[in-house]
Amino acid sequence: MLAPLALLPAVGPGPAVPAALAAAGLVVGGFLLLLRVSNAGARADAAEAALFDGQEAAVFLTDLRGRVRGRNAAALARAGAPGDWLPAAEAARYRLIRAARARGVAAEEAEGRRLVVTRHGRDRLLWREEAVQAPEAGAGFPAPTALPWIRIDARGGVLAANSAATALGQGGAPAHVGEILRDAPPRPDAAHALRSGGAARAVLVGEGEGHRDFLLSPLDPEAIAGLMPDDFLEDLPVAVARLGTTGALGFANKAARTLLGARAAPGVAIDALIEGLGRSIGERVLDTLRGRALGKPEVARAVIEGQEIFLQVAFTRAMLDGQPSVLAILSDATELKSLEAQFVQSQKMQAVGQLAGGVAHDFNNLLTAINGHCDLLLMRHDVADVEHGDLMQIRQNANRAASLVRQLLAFSRKQTLRPTVIHLRDTLSELSHLLNRLLTDKVTLRIEHGPDLAPVRVDERQLEQVIMNLVVNARDAMPGGGEIRVITRNEHLEQDVNRDRAAILKGDYVVIEVADSGAGIPKDKLNKIFEPFYTTKQVGEGTGLGLSTAYGIIKQTGGFIFADSQPGQGAIFTIYLPAHDSREPAPAPEPESPRPRDLTGRGLVLLAEDEDPVRSFAARALRLRGYTVVEASSGEEALDILREADVHVDIMLSDVIMPGLDGPAWVREALRTRPGAKVIFMSGYAEDAFVGGDGGIPEAAFLAKPFTLQELTQRVKEALDG
Repeated sequence: MLAPLALLPAVGPGPAVPAALAAAGLVVGGFLLLLRVSNAGARADAAEAALFDGQEAAVFLTDLRGRVRGRNAAALARAGAPGDWLPAAEAARYRLIRAARARGVAAEEAEGRRLVVTRHGRDRLLWREEAVQAPEAGAGFPAPTALPWIRIDARGGVLAANSAATALGQGGAPAHVGEILRDAPPRPDAAHALRSGGAARAVLVGEGEGHRDFLLSPLDPEAIAGLMPDDFLEDLPVAVARLGTTGALGFANKAARTLLGARAAPGVAIDALIEGLGRSIGERVLDTLRGRALGKPEVARAVIEGQEIFLQVAFTRAMLDGQPSVLAILSDATELKSLEAQFVQSQKMQAVGQLAGGVAHDFNNLLTAINGHCDLLLMRHDVADVEHGDLMQIRQNANRAASLVRQLLAFSRKQTLRPTVIHLRDTLSELSHLLNRLLTDKVTLRIEHGPDLAPVRVDERQLEQVIMNLVVNARDAMPGGGEIRVITRNEHLEQDVNRDRAAILKGDYVVIEVADSGAGIPKDKLNKIFEPFYTTKQVGEGTGLGLSTAYGIIKQTGGFIFADSQPGQGAIFTIYLPAHDSREPAPAPEPESPRPRDLTGRGLVLLAEDEDPVRSFAARALRLRGYTVVEASSGEEALDILREADVHVDIMLSDVIMPGLDGPAWVREALRTRPGAKVIFMSGYAEDAFVGGDGGIPEAAFLAKPFTLQELTQRVKEALDG
């Protein structure tokens, strides 16, 4: 039929040629053109299929309806295979074609063989029939191809590539497959994003010892519409990474690369980038692949460009392109860990403060007993006695121990403060003489005051101790000499300032800076210097309580203290004290009672103290001065004594902390029946907690432990004299 049509004269239409014949010529010419195109397409399909002749598996190339367009040598060698035969039943072919068109890849297994179908370009399907336990294919790639072809090693290094694959890279011959694929390494029959744009299917066409050969078959938008390509994840605001079964990084989007740094390249093991704080990252990846702890976030640590950061990482298992993968969701937890560290630090400081208060309470009781009985012995020994010197040594060392306990109480903010309104210019001027005597010849002191310094309300003696501690530390930081600068100024904060673990409320402050030119404080020690017993000095050179005492005094005053330092540039300690409003009337100083010379007296003293040595000393001391003393070892016992109507108590002397009813509790109950009795509390804690104010005892006096015999009898005498 075709031959006669081909013998028609090739003349154009004219007046002598009927119109029907001209039309027939056009139809025939168009048909021949289509025939040539069809034959050319068939030859191209056959050549494309021949590229897979090096494989033992049968490979078929079909259109999107499953009609065979080409096959490799293994498929041709199948005996008795008709021209349109495919190694699948009609129902299986329908399922595979539909799945491959929708997802880009499909596979089924039957009778010990596996049939894999992948999209191949815009309008072709590639069918490959494999044995489930297929032997390793040959290493050679026998024929040239217009499709990108690469040969890679086990680490993703490119061993060979044709010109089409080189064109997909970032310029020049690619050294690593990651220069071609965004989500390397390639996975057989998987869709990959190309660096040059678009996507391609990675088709394994051969492998040998130490290498694998891949064809990169382009995918059109229709073919990848049903997939979730990595390009979709690239601009997500959430850090997402995809890992292979070995834990190697396959893909990391922009947010993940920002977190993980420049080392987050395809093929890099994830445990080389981040470190698990509990279990290792490698173990977590394996557990995820086994279906354990899916999506459970845990914190990991990483060092990015020399900076330590913390990441919250959640792993989940996913099947991508028919292959098991692990998706990692990452978020920056550095600030969270910083807040956690600050909370732990504040809890630790609070716990140490409570411990310091408890230790101080017990020590004060011991020191009260030691000092008291030492005073009783001194009353029987004059200066000429041999024992007098030994007793004075006991007393002096007890006083040193009492000073140490006061430092502990200063840190725990439970010491007794006597705040007054002072002007720093006057205070520092008087203190400078003492400070200069503390410095060596190589160290100079310079004090600078800002204009119109506002007054502050502080305990002047305690503030002087803070300044002395800071100046002495600055001196010790400059063994080779230098300059210490004490600078004061007014500062107004327009808004609240959060610094370290403190929040400074807006308002007016007076700032004191103590700066030195020493070696500075290392960054890893800067956040520990205010902890009690922490010191950078040599053994025997410091107790580690100087800065913790300063911290406690300033905090109890209502101020703030901070430390800044750069290695080799010295340190600066900055104190913020609330400025006292001059419009507020300053509290009137307590009138100093004339100290009575005659400490003897009369009256009934009800003494409640649970510590036997302290109660024994106090009772003996008061009896020696002429008082009648009734002793009670607890608040309950004291109330039992007061139930007797014939007991007329002139003064109640009580410890604050006792088992059962504490001092304020039983005294409050006793005052209902003895309203005219005087009250003195004894304690090593701050008096504000139980003297006056809400829930306190009005007009009660306070005697701080440890006290001496003279201080005890003098306070009782003052209270009874009104």
